[in-house]
Amino acid sequence: MAALPLFRAAGRSLALAAGLAALASSASAEAEPSRIVSIGGSITEIVYALGEGDRLIARDQTSIYPPEALALPDVGYIRQLSPEGVISVNPDLVIALEGYGPPAAKEVIEAAGVPLAVIPEAYDGAGIVAKIEATAKALGAEEKGDKLAASVKADLDAAEDAAAKVESPAKVLFVLALQDGRIMAAGGHSHAQAIIEMAGAENALTGFDGYKPVTDEAVLEAAPDVILLMDRGINDNHDAQDATLLALPAVASTPAGQNKALIRMDGQYLLGFGPRTAQAARDLSGRLAELTAGGSN
Repeated sequence: MAALPLFRAAGRSLALAAGLAALASSASAEAEPSRIVSIGGSITEIVYALGEGDRLIARDQTSIYPPEALALPDVGYIRQLSPEGVISVNPDLVIALEGYGPPAAKEVIEAAGVPLAVIPEAYDGAGIVAKIEATAKALGAEEKGDKLAASVKADLDAAEDAAAKVESPAKVLFVLALQDGRIMAAGGHSHAQAIIEMAGAENALTGFDGYKPVTDEAVLEAAPDVILLMDRGINDNHDAQDATLLALPAVASTPAGQNKALIRMDGQYLLGFGPRTAQAARDLSGRLAELTAGGSN
């Protein structure tokens, strides 16, 4: 969904917000919210995992799991929201992952007076548990939250124990995108590095944080054993994209390129850092083991 031209529409949006603010403030503070907009794929997964999905009335574009979430109205991408879209469904609670926006959209949503719970983002086990607890608290479902948090923590602990037993960690290059023949890759302090390490492997690139374009020399020096990419859906021509990537001279000279060792995984599953993350780490670990043992992807 394309974002609205926020600044051009600010007056109209703020007027709508003001009109709905009175309606929102008239609701009882003690009333359990039943018309909830969820912004952030991991937050939506948590709401459903808590058994509270029937209280959702809209979601953002990253909220693609479970499949029933796709039937909800779409209010835009998490960082490019349509504030009018959020307000127009008349929510009594918005649960948003930290980093939602843009700022102009946040201003409009907050001006509407709708209760807002912002859940801290994190990409480690403790952060996932904290997300669950904070989301459950916002829903007034603390008991369910405690049970889910305990179950997910046990699963994450088991995945961590398994990762610690990997004797020869594979070096993994996470490729976010290929732009004009140049690789956009993951460095430190990123969701990609975190899931790679949870799987008992190593991020092939160090020396920078986040996601940045990297030089051919950096790829050659990294010498990855495996290249990891997101599966972006059935409309992507993955075979052609993979062939293009493997044909790059810098990639072709690496162990990953020579062995055509590529892994694609669903992006939300891989990088969402929600209730399914431990399983995603195990799945990635298993596929890495197959490839580095001489299997084929």
